[in-house]
Amino acid sequence: MTATATIEERADEVVEEFELFDDWMGRYEHLIEQGKALPALPDAYRDEAYKVRGCQSQVWVAAEPTDHGTIQFWADSDAIITRGIVALLVRVLNDQPPAAVAGTDLAFLDRIGMKEHLSPTRKNGLDAMVRRMKLYAEALAST
Repeated sequence: MTATATIEERADEVVEEFELFDDWMGRYEHLIEQGKALPALPDAYRDEAYKVRGCQSQVWVAAEPTDHGTIQFWADSDAIITRGIVALLVRVLNDQPPAAVAGTDLAFLDRIGMKEHLSPTRKNGLDAMVRRMKLYAEALAST
């Protein structure tokens, strides 16, 4: 995946990867691997101010503007599956223009079957993570 890839291109790449697996056990393993590859969350962001409400597990999401007009996301979770989910979101949305992040629908999550294979509490958590990331992007896009 190149740094200049669009949200849609990155999402399509994720979909292609998930299509390689015949069952959800393989997809969960891939999700866990995504979480393991997530860059470490800077200690400054492991704080209540960055904690995502609505998640069953602990999740932190932070964002910063970059010098080249994009948004840099940082995230982590104390739960392995949730960490994989937030890693996918960071992978697709990181280093993108804030307006693009704010306006995307993230249909790739449905295309890989993520929402239908999550428990109701994990679905709520996923929605909360997406909302937080879009709120950051909306705030940066309006400045």
